[in-house]
Amino acid sequence: MTWATDRLDLLKAAAAPPPPVIATLKLGLLDDWGPGWVRKTWTPTPELLNADGSLFGGYVAALADQILAFAAMTVLPDGSTFRTVNLAVRFVKVGRDAPVMIEGRVVAHSRSLITVEADFRQNEALIARADAQQILTPPPA
Repeated sequence: MTWATDRLDLLKAAAAPPPPVIATLKLGLLDDWGPGWVRKTWTPTPELLNADGSLFGGYVAALADQILAFAAMTVLPDGSTFRTVNLAVRFVKVGRDAPVMIEGRVVAHSRSLITVEADFRQNEALIARADAQQILTPPPA
């Protein structure tokens, strides 16, 4: 276990307060995780939707950054932290006011970089795919 996987366990159990940005943006936490993968279900609320009831793309990007960070945490070496250095979201279908199943996974990692991707689904249909790279950094002094 590492500080990152310990943190994932606490977040999954809702036994630790999330960072303030998570509460402010109403991103929620995670449902489950294992080495190299994470999963969560997120349900949008009306104030987070566009006027036509569709998902706001920038909000989906924030969810992507979160789930991709969680995925990176599953393989993060102890004594390291990380930062997102590249994030891309591709929208496949318009998302609506319905629960979103989000699954993130590690696709590659080295001593200095973790590459992750995530799928966003509503009713089994793919609505978006995201990928990111996380650069490993030493912990803050």
